[in-house]
Amino acid sequence: MAKKKFFLTGMLLSVASAVGVTYLLRRFRKQPTVELYFNDGSMLALNGGSSELSSRIVAMTEELLRQSP
Repeated sequence: MAKKKFFLTGMLLSVASAVGVTYLLRRFRKQPTVELYFNDGSMLALNGGSSELSSRIVAMTEELLRQSP
């Protein structure tokens, strides 16, 4: 009985650790972001996955950065 309880506790700890690591990796994942600054002082930040337009703008920006020396 004690071995079974020890095994179940170990399995629960393993699963909880895996879920925690997955959560942290997804939360701190670097996403490409483009910030657009306008003459009136306003700023618009676009993430790569927020919409189709922002995805295209981020892709164009990455391409420009790759081509620049």
